[in-house]
Amino acid sequence: MKWIKGFFKTFFLWELLVGLSLTGRYFFSKKITIQYPEEKTPLSNRFRGLHALRRYPNGEERCIACKLCEAVCPALAITIEAEPREDGSRRTTRYEIDLFKCIYCGFCEESCPVDSIVETNVADYHFENRGENIMTKEKLLAIGDRYEEQIAKDRELDAKYR
Repeated sequence: MKWIKGFFKTFFLWELLVGLSLTGRYFFSKKITIQYPEEKTPLSNRFRGLHALRRYPNGEERCIACKLCEAVCPALAITIEAEPREDGSRRTTRYEIDLFKCIYCGFCEESCPVDSIVETNVADYHFENRGENIMTKEKLLAIGDRYEEQIAKDRELDAKYR
């Protein structure tokens, strides 16, 4: 009896009909696809996107060249060179992040004692030319200046969860 049932399932292509019925059910239902450039899904305020270097309210860069972010980076994506300034404080002369190497783990952000390096919630960025994946100190500071209000707001919201 089992082989007769199997014969009819094979002869009438039962599995194909089951698959087509499933396709037919979803074919006429409401679509849930997001049309990406026009519509965006909500991001968590703890999302880790494009990096930025922050400044103090007086305009001075926050980074004190402690090199903790460079040491803790598992992908070795951060390169820092530092020199002492005339006033005796130490500041970076070269701060670079290779975004092709970066795994966006957030360790650099967590290790920074002065909250200088942060990962913003900017997820829409691209590179058109060779070498644009290397974020220099100037690029990182410009991103930090551009998104400082959003970064500060995210820091306040994030403090609730710590």
